[in-house]
Amino acid sequence: MIAFKKQLAEILEKAVATSFEGASLTADELCEMFEYPPDSTMGDVAFPCFKLSRTLRCAPPMIASKLAAADFPEELCTACAQGPYLNFKISKKYLANVLCDEVLARGESYGSFDFGKDKTVVLDYSSPNTSKPFHIGHLGTTVIGHCLKLLHEFAGYKCIGINHLGDWGTQNGKQIVAFKRWGNKEEVEEKGCDGLVELYVKFHEEAENDPSLNDEARAEFKKMEQHDPENIALWKWFLDISLKEYNVTYDQLGITFDHYMGESFFSDKMDAQIQIMRDKNLLKLDDGASIVDLSEYNMPPCLILKRDGASLYPSRDISAAVYRKDNFNFDKCIYVTSAGQSLHFAQWFKVMELMGYDWTDQLVHVPYGTVSIGGEKLATRTGNVVLLKHLFAQAIEKVSAVIDEKNPDLANKAAVSEAVGVGAVVFHYLFNTRIKDISFVLEDALSFEGSTGPYVQYTYARTCSILEKAAAEGLSLAGELNITTDEEADVIKVLSRFPERVLAAIEDYEPSYIARYAIEVATAFNRFYHNCPILSADDENVKNTRVLITKAAGIVLKSALRLICMKAPEKI
Repeated sequence: MIAFKKQLAEILEKAVATSFEGASLTADELCEMFEYPPDSTMGDVAFPCFKLSRTLRCAPPMIASKLAAADFPEELCTACAQGPYLNFKISKKYLANVLCDEVLARGESYGSFDFGKDKTVVLDYSSPNTSKPFHIGHLGTTVIGHCLKLLHEFAGYKCIGINHLGDWGTQNGKQIVAFKRWGNKEEVEEKGCDGLVELYVKFHEEAENDPSLNDEARAEFKKMEQHDPENIALWKWFLDISLKEYNVTYDQLGITFDHYMGESFFSDKMDAQIQIMRDKNLLKLDDGASIVDLSEYNMPPCLILKRDGASLYPSRDISAAVYRKDNFNFDKCIYVTSAGQSLHFAQWFKVMELMGYDWTDQLVHVPYGTVSIGGEKLATRTGNVVLLKHLFAQAIEKVSAVIDEKNPDLANKAAVSEAVGVGAVVFHYLFNTRIKDISFVLEDALSFEGSTGPYVQYTYARTCSILEKAAAEGLSLAGELNITTDEEADVIKVLSRFPERVLAAIEDYEPSYIARYAIEVATAFNRFYHNCPILSADDENVKNTRVLITKAAGIVLKSALRLICMKAPEKI
């Protein structure tokens, strides 16, 4: 559809210059104005002429009427003025060319771009706090971050995914206190992260009655920063246990990272950045803590060092950003975290600007909404969590039961059950607008009706089944395309919008555009499948055309699923 709009815009550019003396609007400007009509019977693409009324000093209906008389090639479209709109209906010949010359010719590269060539994007995402298992609240940063990585790669960028583990801070001191007081090595080894969480929850329960435990935790973390051998050994052990469990979840999601660079990695790199702040007279003492005053920028002060000299998140994040710029020379560094951290990022971005770094405009915070359970905020310290491993296990079990009933002889049943079960949870999350708060309801996530991941995956499997049968029949898939029905045309129109959706998802950092688009494709294809005989069509050209439409729909569905961290089983 991008190419179609560009062609229309070039024709409109000439029409404006011809019909309106002294008017000059570029094709690029006009191309940005197109809309999709709310009712497809009005047209496939609409140009809102009221956007030109001030520039052309003419009433919108009159503009539409004049522009409708332009020379729009019959093989491209027909144009019709309707009130203040100029509506366009795409010709079937053009649709046939889109199908063959774009979708089928490009295959799995269809929808991709190359504007990111020779540019580097660093993405900081997932980044769980160690010693705590993945829960549903971690799903956002993990899948949104990886989707953005895949989308940027699809646009030609070199992408570097970094897992900035929360492995350095007072929470580690709390974990050490809890283990030294109540822990058992064999029991923790057996239970893994669950054992560490039990100790962490116990710490907070005990600290309610004995606040001095918090001071003890700060002291233990301070010893870590001073490289105390015992605490460092415990910290490394906790980290190993954590990573072992995290990698199980990452494998289920099909996610890998280029680097694991936790906060600890930057513990020896902070002093240089703090010295720059001192040299620029940015640091001030406030009740013993070192801060940067940001009142001039309508923000609270940014805390850099605690009263005891221990580091805080901003000093580590600043050090990490400088390291990444020096070592990866990124064009953009994206941070995917909860919207609750928006102020934190705004503060240290501003501090870096004040420090004199002239590339802070390349730092991008991508916030997302919170996940609650029954309206209650998730918190590991209170044990109010739904662990992803449990959620995935339930989803996989349900899918497996459905397969046992519907297709008991399916090969690779376990792998398919995992792909569909995990995909159901991921899709349910990503279908929501990124910034929207979600009250998580397990039954909704596991529903297999409506706008769900399994619906899209099953539709893709349906395209594979049709193509397998077509191959068995030895169809030539040659000859002139013969688009005869609205259902056929509608599928191609939806497929033609894929590059637009990819571009918009990248520009707005919004994976939900792809998830919702996948539903559009699946819906259009299933309507076509139910209303248009494919392999049983009488006319050979019609049959071949419909098989090619099926092939194109499969290509786009597979790409869309991949871009939102989902697998595409060929049989379900």
